[in-house]
Amino acid sequence: MSSKKGSIFITGANGGLGSAMISTILSNPDFASSYHGIYTVRQLDRASTLNSVLDTAPKQRHSYETLALDLARIASVRHVAHNINTRVATGELPPIRALILNAAYQEHTTQDFTPDGFDMSFQCNYLSHWLLVLMLLQSMDKEHGRIVVIGSWSHDPFDPRNDSMRAYVEPQWKTIFHDADSLAKGTWSSTKDYPISEGGFRRYGAGKLCEIMMMYELQRRLDADPALSRVVVLGVDPGGMVSGLTRRGSASLVFMVQYLFPLFIGITGWLWPNGIMRPVKKSAGDVLRAAFDTEQLGEQQKAVYMNGSERGDTSIESKDAAKCQQLWRASIEYVALRPEETVLFNWK
Repeated sequence: MSSKKGSIFITGANGGLGSAMISTILSNPDFASSYHGIYTVRQLDRASTLNSVLDTAPKQRHSYETLALDLARIASVRHVAHNINTRVATGELPPIRALILNAAYQEHTTQDFTPDGFDMSFQCNYLSHWLLVLMLLQSMDKEHGRIVVIGSWSHDPFDPRNDSMRAYVEPQWKTIFHDADSLAKGTWSSTKDYPISEGGFRRYGAGKLCEIMMMYELQRRLDADPALSRVVVLGVDPGGMVSGLTRRGSASLVFMVQYLFPLFIGITGWLWPNGIMRPVKKSAGDVLRAAFDTEQLGEQQKAVYMNGSERGDTSIESKDAAKCQQLWRASIEYVALRPEETVLFNWK
């Protein structure tokens, strides 16, 4: 592995966006041969989409591995992170050049909880990714490493793109983060109290808000750490795409996303490249650009949030330093993070 420039670590590699990113990597021979791919899925025996994409990759051109990572289980995150850290430390794997937090979970009229006792949207979208990042910092490329958070307009109750879902119309939903526990335990916008599709969509938005808050707080802490100050954290809103993310939605939503959107997404994507609906191939390119580009973003553009291929912005709430710190401290308690599990010196 010494000839490789680094590793690309992608969670949710079997999904629409994840598999499209890998397809994009494979389509560039120089890029594919320069990096080792670490592609994670929840269940290896159900990763048919990923396997179909990887079947097109000659082993001699792109080295890769697929790993089982169940974000609904904190123990699984610890196991994978420890495995990668050990192998990078021994030189078996090159350092991580790009860590892309792509995996996502969205439900609508149902509400699931993880074996660890957390709301599924909170843990799978945010908490497990937070722990994964904290543990893998020791394996990051300390000079050029980038961590990419996949955002969503759903994190911002004031974003007009949420109007069609009508999830944030009422004043009570204009603030998402009241405290960490209400999101972690799923009592905020619970299906028990709000058994409608908007309730689940709001919890998905809450998980994405937490990820974006992590982007700001993590970058602040990295900047204060001499050993990690050159590691960059960025966010990308990939837009709406044809993927399986909405498969737990209503029959009408699934039909619209899977059958109607493909009919015109090519045209709308051409007319409005960073519009609401985008071809997944375009979004995959945008995420990889955020992970590697130095022309548009420069070497050290930190805590930048991209809306596709253009600069974007995040909600006022996501930039609330007090809330970001409150979420960070609560996350330490939720996963019972130990000092030996992260190299971030100011992790507390």
